[in-house]
Amino acid sequence: MITAIVCIAGIGLVASFVLAVADKYLSVQEDPRIGLVLSELPGANCGGCGFAGCDAYARALVEGTAPNGACPAGGEAVAAKIAGILGVEASATEKRVALVKCCGTRSEAIRVGDYNGICDCNVAAMTAGGDKGCVYGCLGYGACANVCPKGAISIYDGLAKVDKRLCIGCGKCVSVCPKKLIELVPSSATIHVLCNNPDKGPSVRKVCGVGCMGCHLCEKNSGGKEAGHFTFQGFLAKVNYSNPPTDEQIVAKCPAKCMSVDPLLESGH
Repeated sequence: MITAIVCIAGIGLVASFVLAVADKYLSVQEDPRIGLVLSELPGANCGGCGFAGCDAYARALVEGTAPNGACPAGGEAVAAKIAGILGVEASATEKRVALVKCCGTRSEAIRVGDYNGICDCNVAAMTAGGDKGCVYGCLGYGACANVCPKGAISIYDGLAKVDKRLCIGCGKCVSVCPKKLIELVPSSATIHVLCNNPDKGPSVRKVCGVGCMGCHLCEKNSGGKEAGHFTFQGFLAKVNYSNPPTDEQIVAKCPAKCMSVDPLLESGH
C-alpha cells in the first residue's frame, strides 16, 4: 500500500514538473493588444465585420489581416480608438443602416388569403409565397425582427420598420429576409423608394396601392437620367446611393406614393 502511494506521488511530482517546464518554454504568449482592442469593441458579436465575433475581429486587427473600421456597431469612434492602440489609420466608412423596401401596409397591399401558420416570414413564404398578392412585398411576420441583436426592427400594420438610431448595420436582417427586400444603405441618405416590385405599373397596381409604376418621374424631377440619381430594375426605380438625390420635393411628386423622406427616422412608428 505504502509503495503504491509513493509511486503515485512520484508520478504526480514528475508530471507537475513536466507541466511547469512546458508552461514556461512551450506556452504561446498572446499579444496584449488583442485584449485592448477587444475592450473597445461593442461586444455585440453581430458578425457585421465579416468575422465570427468581436474576439475574432480583434485578433485579425492585431494580426493585420482585417481593416480597421469594419465594425458597423462601433462606427468611427471605435475605429479611432483602435487606431490609437495599433498605431494605424482608421478607414473612413459611413455608417450603414437597414432599409425595408416596401410600404404596402395591410390597407394598401392586396391579401390573397389568411395565413394562420408559424409567425415567421420564411415559413409563410414556403406556403404559396405568402398571403400577399405582391410576391415581392414584406410579409410582416418578423423574421428580421427576430434576428436583430439590437431590437431595432418592429412590425407595424403588417410591415417591418427600422429604428435608425438602434440599427448597427450588421446585415442579419438582410440575410434572413425571404423576399430579399432589405438593403443596407448609407445613414446620410434621406430619400428612398419603398418598393421591391419590378413589374409593369398595371400589374403592380393590381396587388398594391402604393407600388412603383416605373413612370420615371422621380428621375425626370431630379435632373434626368444624366444626373444619375436613379437606376431602374425592370420598371422599378432604385436610388443610386453612391449619388443619391437630395431634393425632397420629388417625394411629394411621386404619383405612386412609394417614395419617402428618411423612413428610418420613424423609430418604428
